[in-house]
Amino acid sequence: MRSQFTRSIINTSIKEAIFFFHNHHFPLPPFAYWTVNDWKNNTVKIDEIFATKLGWDVTDFGSGNFRKIGRIIFTLRNGHAQMRKMYPKPYAHKVMYLLEDQKSPVHYHRSKMEDIINQGGGETVVRVWEKTGKGSLSRKNVSLVVDGVRIFVQAGGTILLKPGQSVTIPPGLYHSYWAERGKGPVLSIEISSVNDDTNDNYFLGRNIRFPKVKEDEEALYLLVSDYDNYLRRKHI
Repeated sequence: MRSQFTRSIINTSIKEAIFFFHNHHFPLPPFAYWTVNDWKNNTVKIDEIFATKLGWDVTDFGSGNFRKIGRIIFTLRNGHAQMRKMYPKPYAHKVMYLLEDQKSPVHYHRSKMEDIINQGGGETVVRVWEKTGKGSLSRKNVSLVVDGVRIFVQAGGTILLKPGQSVTIPPGLYHSYWAERGKGPVLSIEISSVNDDTNDNYFLGRNIRFPKVKEDEEALYLLVSDYDNYLRRKHI
């Protein structure tokens, strides 16, 4: 059933993620806990946070069903695809709170290469397809590297990452991943080249990376997509 993506969903998700990360001994930087007023009092010091979109990122990808299609992310480090001299990091680092059976949409990145790492908790399911020249799902088998070991899976096949394991997703590879049902949520790490969520997500379906939010309650923590509206700042 389709429902609106609300601020209350976002607030609850972030509180649950903070609790989960704490229990798995994964501390977040101080700005993860800033209130709206904290942000307003620090705007002159934090251009890099705004420009590279560091911070909380909770989305239902426009699905209308956050529990089925969604993601809870905190971006810790990133460069800038267009402003490399000012923000020169060639890498990005995200932590995610993967819920059981809460999938990401099937998508690929044209530029970004990423490692999906199961840092703890349950087990991560990763489904993959090669991309045809026309942008559709290929029927070809997929070659992947899991912790330095080359493996092959069928088109649309899955691999299972236990805690401590990782898989490399090269540019142009369709993928979706989630926490395996019945095994508990996962503390998932993404280490990648520079992350550009505005321009480098190519979805198989009609998904939206930063959907509109119904403001049914006050924001406890800002999302990267909130920075403009709440702080009157323009993303660089």
